[in-house]
Amino acid sequence: MSEQGRLIDTVTTTDVEHWIQSLAATTGPDRQADRIDLLRALERLTGAAAGLQAQITSDFAAQQRRTATDAGVARERRNRGIAAQIALARRESPHRGGIHLGLATALTSELPHTLGALRGGWITEWRATQIARETACLSIEDRAEIDRKLAADPERLEKMSDQDTVAAARQLAYEADKRVWVRRKAKAHTERRVSIRPAPDTMAYVTALLPMAEGVACHAALAAAAASATATGDQRTRGQVMADTLVARIVAASTDDTAAPATRVRVHLTVSDRTLFGGGDEAARVRGYGPIPADVARELVHTAATAGLAELRRVYTRPDAAAVVAMDRGTRLFPAALAELIRLRDPVCRTPWCDAPVRHIDHVHPAADGGPTTFENGQGLCEACNHAKQAPGWRAETLDSPNGRHRVRITTPTGHTHHSLAPPAPTPAVA
Repeated sequence: MSEQGRLIDTVTTTDVEHWIQSLAATTGPDRQADRIDLLRALERLTGAAAGLQAQITSDFAAQQRRTATDAGVARERRNRGIAAQIALARRESPHRGGIHLGLATALTSELPHTLGALRGGWITEWRATQIARETACLSIEDRAEIDRKLAADPERLEKMSDQDTVAAARQLAYEADKRVWVRRKAKAHTERRVSIRPAPDTMAYVTALLPMAEGVACHAALAAAAASATATGDQRTRGQVMADTLVARIVAASTDDTAAPATRVRVHLTVSDRTLFGGGDEAARVRGYGPIPADVARELVHTAATAGLAELRRVYTRPDAAAVVAMDRGTRLFPAALAELIRLRDPVCRTPWCDAPVRHIDHVHPAADGGPTTFENGQGLCEACNHAKQAPGWRAETLDSPNGRHRVRITTPTGHTHHSLAPPAPTPAVA
């Protein structure tokens, strides 16, 4: 058999690196028809790679659990750190790592036909996720039967759209167990939440996941406010009125939807003295959002000061390296001022690719092992990353950094290392 046609039993990292180099070096075919054929083949390759990732993820998780069991780790803690390692390997957040782990577990244990379709490149990872999601509330037996009916013929499944796949899976799930909708509704109700993420041009998306009735009622109330404003000659667009009404009613607890309310919520803005007082153009940083232009930062401070809402706190940094200056206390828990300084240095979780809000001020070297409660030994982590770090085999240590910025090396149970460098602080003016 030729080298191109050779089938291999085990794929190694070296094999994959060779394929990557080959793909990176090629320009593709010249004929239009061949380009379309290659696009299709590469899409199948993407699906097959995702299928192998799912299998590897499942095998890795199973071995991690066996190792934890042999080490005497309590049952409820055997999964700690698994999703985090998967996330680091895939350069994604721990939340996404948990999603990948859940999908891999479902595919390998309960949805073998869907896994086969994915590994054969017939469907995408998203299509497999849809099938797993729509059958999640069923018994193992019912789920396996739907998997057989829906995915045993991968070529037929390939021709179905995402919408067709979801509709078919839902219909089969309802036929298998009519109580599934009650369970799904109850589970979905527990997942209601509000989230925020940055948008371009110093805007932000605030998203609420609500039960259907409440969600429709909220939107209807905002739409009614927009219709009323338009009827009275308000020149704002419908969307602008709805957005302003949302802010006025939530933040100001007011029914006056025409005025921009004074926001009595603390907004943590980190800005250099050069930018704030000297007309500099270095970006400032808002906790929970990210960088904002200098003129926007000055406007925010001026508006808050005019309304009597501004507070000014001084944070010392090294002008040559934009590194936040250390503080030192000898207590077990981080004092409020020290924790606040760490939050200023670490605006989001320090785990690479996480970017979740900081929930815990963590000892890099654990306090239980003698780690001091200091600025250098502290870091901001989200709850999930802090729990993952406590799993057996994880190590973290601070390293010297040439520019003075806080640096942490993370070593996972498999021996892989990742580095976390604190983001640069706004540069102070040099006297």
